[in-house]
Amino acid sequence: MSVAVAPKASPASGGTAAPSRMRFGYWLPVFGGWLRNVDDERMDASWAYTRKLAQRSEALGFDLTLIAELFLNDIKGADAPALDAWSTAAALAAVTESLELMVAVRPQYHPPAQLAKQAANIDQISNGRLALNVVSAWWADEARRYGVHFDKHDDRYARTAEWLDVVSGAWRESRLTHKGNYYTVDELIVEPKPVRKPTIYAGGESETAKTLIATKCDAYVMHGDPVEHIAPKVADMRRRRELAGGAAMEYGMAAYVIVRDSAEEAERERARITNVDVGSAGYHNYQDWLANTQLEQRVSLEDYSVSNRGLRAGLVGTAEQVADRIRAYSEAGVGLLLLQCSPQMEEMERFSETVMPLLA
Repeated sequence: MSVAVAPKASPASGGTAAPSRMRFGYWLPVFGGWLRNVDDERMDASWAYTRKLAQRSEALGFDLTLIAELFLNDIKGADAPALDAWSTAAALAAVTESLELMVAVRPQYHPPAQLAKQAANIDQISNGRLALNVVSAWWADEARRYGVHFDKHDDRYARTAEWLDVVSGAWRESRLTHKGNYYTVDELIVEPKPVRKPTIYAGGESETAKTLIATKCDAYVMHGDPVEHIAPKVADMRRRRELAGGAAMEYGMAAYVIVRDSAEEAERERARITNVDVGSAGYHNYQDWLANTQLEQRVSLEDYSVSNRGLRAGLVGTAEQVADRIRAYSEAGVGLLLLQCSPQMEEMERFSETVMPLLA
């Protein structure tokens, strides 16, 4: 369920702003955890754990899960187990009832006609709960190992733009013919159609990425950052969207959450999870990621320890402190928080019991 986040009264205005609707999602731990310096986080990369977590999350009030797609394990090292995103999503569609399933998809790895068919089928199984997180890829070494051509940055986004045209057209048209620079289909038929058009989420900080998202996607998902950095990003994307003539977008952000009884306890946990060594399993992947992305700001090794700059969101402290921080993001225009925590099940239980009631 979504939580109506009512901002606290502002002395300057003499009242409160209208409450906005904050949705809570989480990253499904398909890599067996999120910490690059902790071997066993008590959430193994298995179907048994994944099913249990997804079903429990519905009872806890979570709205959405993001199922990341990498064929190799970015967190624990390339040799470690990692679940496949799309077969996992299909299985979850059959054993959950309300959870939105946001599945990451990388156009270089999925021909658009076939993906449109597979996605429509999963959407039917889930009764309209499928969404796509379109990722233009970054891991050159993974592409090499799987025999996939790895385009340069702007070429990857050009491919993604055309890929989205084919997928959206296949869901919309009874027969689709498309002849482009990357893809050609002739009288493509995708039946049955999705129950509803899946929401297209995407993220990116380069000019190329933001232009694509403003024109072809439904929602913008950002890396974690302080509120004062997020608010202008939301405003900028709203302006781009208006210029493109599109409907209003949703804005989401990745965040790592640590809730404890005291701020001191929370800070001790932050220190424990951020001491990534240069020789750790994920360090080589960190270098590859930096080399193949175009970010607005430099990412430190501490940031990378939990991925997606999640700790910069500042959701670290007591339940009251974390709730206050969430209210600030809501006022800045964020309507979806994609949470990571460790161990996932226990920390999501804690968040549901202590933070959500403060926002309701």
